[in-house]
Amino acid sequence: MATVAGRVSAVEFAEVVRRRRMVRDYDPDRSVPPEVRERLLEHAIRAPSAGFSQGWAFLVLETAEERERFWAATTNSAPAHPPSADGWLTRMRRAPLLVVPLANKSAYLDRYAEPDKGWTDRDEARWPVPYWDVDAGMAGLLMLLTAVDEGLGACFFGVPADRLPAFRSAFGVPAEYRPVGCLSFGYAGADDRRSPSLRRGRRGLDEVVHRGRW
Repeated sequence: MATVAGRVSAVEFAEVVRRRRMVRDYDPDRSVPPEVRERLLEHAIRAPSAGFSQGWAFLVLETAEERERFWAATTNSAPAHPPSADGWLTRMRRAPLLVVPLANKSAYLDRYAEPDKGWTDRDEARWPVPYWDVDAGMAGLLMLLTAVDEGLGACFFGVPADRLPAFRSAFGVPAEYRPVGCLSFGYAGADDRRSPSLRRGRRGLDEVVHRGRW
């Protein structure tokens, strides 16, 4: 990795950001090396968190049995809910590594009830947005960027709300932890396809940036 004065060069980081995309097919014969898996997790916990609450947790699933239990708990194979026509689920299930970032709201309410913060009423109305979810999402983004840097493909996708009880039961997840989604990792497969949604095009700065006022 190229460095400039002991830091990653800005050009290299820009390339990592540019190349980041969601990969939905994986080579089932190539596992994620343990040292790479650990770097994904080590970088995740470098994410910022409100009050340094660090109210996140990461469920790592890498054996065939663990991954199959995840898919069984979070998807519905009944006729009323068939896999998508393009085989999305079939291709995603080839990912050799799944990491589920979970957010713990109580950790934030407890942290901000401490003397240096003083919100002893633990009133959620004080929070303009649920930073516990935001922070877990930022940890996930660091893993996505790390995957690019490591030559991996990765995808972030949601866990359906109606499958949360089954997910919790399957893995013994405590009630105070809620998954913000799931990250799949692996080496991109030959059948990876870009999302049709990309045809919408990326909005430009002139459409989304408001300088000085709206």
